Amino acid sequence: MGQLTGGDPSLLRRINSAVVLRALRAAGSPTLTDLTRVTGLSRPTVEGVVEGLMASGLVVEAVAEEGTRRQGRPARRFRFRTEAGHLLGIEIGSHRVAALLSGLDGRVIGAGTKEVAETASADERLEKVRATVADLLRRAGVPRDSLRAVGVGSPGIVEADGTVRLGTALPGWTGLPLGERLRRSFRCPVHVENDANAAAVAEHWKGAAQDTDDVVFVMAGLSPGAGSLIGGRLHRGFGGAAGEIGALHLLGRDVTPERLLSTTEEPLHPLDEAAVAKVFAEARRGDEHAVAAVERFIQRLVHDVAALVLAIDPELVVVGGWAAGLDGVLDPLRQELSRYCLRPPRVSLSLLGEAAVATGALRLALDHVEEELFAVEKTVTARR
Repeated sequence: MGQLTGGDPSLLRRINSAVVLRALRAAGSPTLTDLTRVTGLSRPTVEGVVEGLMASGLVVEAVAEEGTRRQGRPARRFRFRTEAGHLLGIEIGSHRVAALLSGLDGRVIGAGTKEVAETASADERLEKVRATVADLLRRAGVPRDSLRAVGVGSPGIVEADGTVRLGTALPGWTGLPLGERLRRSFRCPVHVENDANAAAVAEHWKGAAQDTDDVVFVMAGLSPGAGSLIGGRLHRGFGGAAGEIGALHLLGRDVTPERLLSTTEEPLHPLDEAAVAKVFAEARRGDEHAVAAVERFIQRLVHDVAALVLAIDPELVVVGGWAAGLDGVLDPLRQELSRYCLRPPRVSLSLLGEAAVATGALRLALDHVEEELFAVEKTVTARR
């Protein structure tokens, strides 16, 4: 398909094309008269743009619906070809990899997931990603060369080129040129983002933060992370390390996150979700050591989140990650933020749950395509 904008070098032509294409995508199957009215452009201009978009494969004449016969020749209708290309959103996690597939409108048409051992090497984990994608494309009947962009959500501090500068959650992840490695598997752009950042984008797109542009998403766990949108735009910080609240325990605290939930003298492994779940189950049964451990964990979490809230002053805090389903997380967080903040933010649970990271990664891919299609304004996730 080449350049999604048709390759026309004229700025005015590109702007007109973006305006008409945006109207087409929003309207379903409008006529030329509809497009002229909606865009404010002249009919000859709209007609010329539509013909160009049809030649590029992005627009097709819509088939007339049955039972709509009228006297005389019916007006031609057109639609945006969402099937003209496809997008992938991939989550790479400690225990699984997951992928979402969509057309050019971002609507999910397929999903796949595979479990992976927490001790798997980087090569093994990436092979699992490739297998998940191959299986998903096969089941959806989508050829690989139809992919126009791939978004990836990964633990760690991710640089602009997709290199993981620091990633302690996965073996062999620090220094991994993740973007480069994945680009070998796809003949399209690959955009890699920190998982909490991707989840924040997802909640803003389809989740709990759709009604606000200033939001903090907390990936709650033994070593929590956070992603933030400020004024509707993803805030990565100068080096991509914004939101690494899991490092706050280094500021003179005696107890490491791994010991917070331990009911013995041995620290828990950050990725041992079964051991973590056991502590919370014991706390619900009233075990005093487990209850004390859970209280320590929640207190640390709310202090970490409060530090970020004081710095950013968001309207909303969304809690996700495995701790989002735990009893007693939201009320202490609300109470603590009320103590420290002049204007406490709203606090809610993630609406997307475990799909948040892959959904945000899909939004990264969609942003890339929209920037090509519309090429007039920057997207939420565009890097500086």
